Amino acid sequence: MFPALLTGFGLGLSLIVAIGAQNAFVLRQGVRRAHVLPVVLTCALSDAVLIAAGVAGFGVLAERLPWLALVLRWGGVAFLLAYGARAFLSAWRGSGALKAEGAAEGSALAAVATCLALTWLNPHVYLDTVVLIGSVAARWPGQGVAFGLGAVTASFVFFFSLGYGARLLAPFFARPVAWRLLDTLIGVVMWTIAARLAFHG
Repeated sequence: MFPALLTGFGLGLSLIVAIGAQNAFVLRQGVRRAHVLPVVLTCALSDAVLIAAGVAGFGVLAERLPWLALVLRWGGVAFLLAYGARAFLSAWRGSGALKAEGAAEGSALAAVATCLALTWLNPHVYLDTVVLIGSVAARWPGQGVAFGLGAVTASFVFFFSLGYGARLLAPFFARPVAWRLLDTLIGVVMWTIAARLAFHG
């Protein structure tokens, strides 16, 4: 059981660590100390649901519904382009520095809604969590639950570390130029992922 759990943890962590739209958003919320708990919980619980679906074998269902992948793909492209444009506009205006001391920006509901969109409108998340983790879990007959638990644990550890660890960067982000750089980076990440979805699926 422990080897399966450890393998699931390692695979789950390796799939999450690469910077993406979701991680960039969590980082930004963490630095601002804005609704960090609901945001990281939303990310981790969403991953848990997707991983459980993969372990349960729902990857086969996703492969049989190609239209669903198409809807998610173009919905994700539209959302990422809009969110990226918002980040670039924030970088241009330089308004982010006003929140460097931790004042919350927007409502918790809006932050969670954005987080849900960044998670569930990204077709790649289904490939990583449902299909890939599901297929690897199938190689551990009788130990799928332990494998899935390891992957879910990795998700919780990563998102809580990113969300709450980001506050250590607060002194750096006390400077307006740092916020402009972060918003620019987020915009680039969002638009890069949108381009990949649009041209490569």
